[in-house]
Amino acid sequence: MNKNNSNKHYNHNKPKRPSFILELPLTVNSKDEHILNVKFESARQLYNAVLGESLKRLSLMKESKQWQYARSLSKNNKEQITERNEAFNICVQQFEFIDYDLQSYGTECKNSCFIGDHLDAHTAQKISTRAFKSAQRYQFRQSGRPRFKSKWKSLNSLESKTNDSGIRWRDDHIEWDNLNLKPLFDKKDKHGVQSYALQSKVKYCRIVRKSIKGKQRFYIQLVLSGFPKIKTKNTVSNNKACIDIGPSTIALVSKQDNIIKDAFLKEFCSNAKQLKKYIRRIQRAMDRSKRLSNPDNFNTDGTVKKGRLKWVFTNGYIRLKAKLSELHRILATYRKTEHGRLANMVISKANIIMAEKLSYKSFQKNYGKSIRDKAPGKFMSMLRRKAENAGGKVVEFPTKTTKLSQTCQCGSIVKKPLSQRWHTCPVCGIKTQRDLYSAYLGLFVVNNNDEWNLDIDSACKSWNTAEPLLEKAIVQVIQIASNRKVPVSFGIKSEDRAIPSQSSVVVQRDSGCCNNREFAAIARA
Repeated sequence: MNKNNSNKHYNHNKPKRPSFILELPLTVNSKDEHILNVKFESARQLYNAVLGESLKRLSLMKESKQWQYARSLSKNNKEQITERNEAFNICVQQFEFIDYDLQSYGTECKNSCFIGDHLDAHTAQKISTRAFKSAQRYQFRQSGRPRFKSKWKSLNSLESKTNDSGIRWRDDHIEWDNLNLKPLFDKKDKHGVQSYALQSKVKYCRIVRKSIKGKQRFYIQLVLSGFPKIKTKNTVSNNKACIDIGPSTIALVSKQDNIIKDAFLKEFCSNAKQLKKYIRRIQRAMDRSKRLSNPDNFNTDGTVKKGRLKWVFTNGYIRLKAKLSELHRILATYRKTEHGRLANMVISKANIIMAEKLSYKSFQKNYGKSIRDKAPGKFMSMLRRKAENAGGKVVEFPTKTTKLSQTCQCGSIVKKPLSQRWHTCPVCGIKTQRDLYSAYLGLFVVNNNDEWNLDIDSACKSWNTAEPLLEKAIVQVIQIASNRKVPVSFGIKSEDRAIPSQSSVVVQRDSGCCNNREFAAIARA
């Protein structure tokens, strides 16, 4: 089914306008906190009601004869594809599986019970849309079956449609029904980001609830029209670069006017891994507590019994769960900081960025814990947004036709296993680090009539200027490896970790933004 045509009679696609977010903490007393918690609980129950109705309509729609007829039509036949889309649209309209209809259902639910006393119409409609989109992603097989929100994993953000009603920003505070909440402004505002944002037009507001160190904190997110301010310390270069990103490393090579300017090979999110052992330690303690308090729920081989089981959780287990949640929050915060620093570094080299189009879902299956801690897919989303704000873009090309990891600039193609981290050509004799060389070749990928291919002639002409820069990047990696452990994907063996001579490039060791003592204290608490 074509997603873009499923609701074409009801969805009027408006052109996307640029927007950015300013987040400010709110000053909330005990009375305001109670009112907000009641509103969030009402929103959770409304979300579950609309989600249940959405899944019900989706199930009935898939069982109908109209749906089976639409599926029987070929989506590859040009003559049948129009008929197929029209058949799906008729089916969607017949069972009212449309955002507008489910918004109406959510409004009826709100007005028929206590939820109407705590939520306005616009907020209820946004909650209904959120539930519908979850079911729609399940319909198009973009995600698994959506789950209902429990009190343990409740809805933690509420937003309005516009700034005219519902949650509203007025001068220097938030108004919502009888609530009047004031944010905490940054009085220093060192880079002028806050004052610049407050001068922009507010599209709508979003209230976010977070749990920090076991206490609830509320924040207001102002969705503003326009582009965010770029700090003066974050320079932008009008060059071209290519990155080769993996689960644990990132390589970059940049050029200007066909002259290679810079190259580096770094560990991706190097400061995000320091929490791994503390998270694992708490998870093992939680598993032991769970098994001791529920011995009848496990088989003799240690596996969980099938069927509906009743679980008992001790107070110690609940405290460990809170610590684990706090560690994951800290990890996400440091990961976001590392992503921002790395994205700014990449954009300082170039604003036109080439990259291979990778499957990050495949990364999750093959490198689960590493992807959980470092999230390369989220980094690429941030890089796209920052590049567009800087007047550039991220261009992704397919790996099937380019084959950068297998190709040499002499034209020979040799398939290499992932364990082979160095590119050694048997024809021309070039030997260099695999990720760096892939990033170098990516600079010369061109698009001819929607076909992406590697321009080998241009790569050969620029190799004389690129070779010393790639060697310099490798020397920097070896020098870092002599001081601390680096990922195996660098391809640095133990005998290569000798400290370079004084004539070599001097590289400062990456300073960690995480404090091990702080994490150890959290894990012991």
